[in-house]
Amino acid sequence: MNSFTNPSEQGCMAEVVTRIRADANIGRLLQDAGKLKAQDMERVLKLQQKENLRFGEAALKLGLVSEADVRQALSQQFEYPNISAADAKLAPDLIAATDPYGKEAETLRSLRSALLLRWFHEGRKTLAVGSARAEDGASYLAANLAVLFAQMGRKVLLIDANMRQQRQHRIFNLGNGVGLSDVLAERVPSMQVHTIKPFQTLAVLPAGSPPPNPAELLARPAFGALLAGLETTYDIILIDTAPAQLSSDFQLVTARAGGMLLAARRNVSRLAALADLKEKIIFSGAEVVGAVVLN
Repeated sequence: MNSFTNPSEQGCMAEVVTRIRADANIGRLLQDAGKLKAQDMERVLKLQQKENLRFGEAALKLGLVSEADVRQALSQQFEYPNISAADAKLAPDLIAATDPYGKEAETLRSLRSALLLRWFHEGRKTLAVGSARAEDGASYLAANLAVLFAQMGRKVLLIDANMRQQRQHRIFNLGNGVGLSDVLAERVPSMQVHTIKPFQTLAVLPAGSPPPNPAELLARPAFGALLAGLETTYDIILIDTAPAQLSSDFQLVTARAGGMLLAARRNVSRLAALADLKEKIIFSGAEVVGAVVLN
């Protein structure tokens, strides 16, 4: 069959076909999410054809959906997992999941890029995240970075090794049943992690049963063996550690990980405490990968 279209016309036709398919996908996703009804689809398509709009633009103009609804559908179409604040059963602190287009999430994406270039590009897979004080935001930082790496399609495991002030199970709305302490104490036959929806490549290992001896558990060879085994399964492992003001647990974790990212709060954290923490990390044979000042 002969074609009478020139390359330019063929390119335009291909663009139109691609746009039609994309709009159809957006419409289906919005309908599947319960944002549009079957009769709404017809109204949107008529306006779309009349005014040469994209499907989402037409649906917005008719007042049938919100901008958040369209962004959510686009996120699904481009396999960029996040969850609307209305549907989230996650802690408000998890802005990378619930407000991925905000300024704060964008700043954290810059940090993610820096870590990929500064730490993970040389084959390293594990990084500890810690702080000098409990109020400095290490748990918040670790949780959001875990989501951001999962949004890239990386297979990520977030471990809550802060067995003194367990936090990650609350951030991700998980039950704090079996976790790291139970694995290290050999109280369970195998490790069980929680896969976080809709982030199918993100898993969380909670701290587990509050133990009387966190430091002793983390000092066991089993902890190093556990991390070595997990590195064969996951692309990135982030470990939330206890703050330095509480204990020396962070040194045991950081020594295993090889490096720590420090969290600090603007107008709250003290330089003297951060300097002392840096010295202790270096003394443990690990590296200070960087410091992040949070608002």
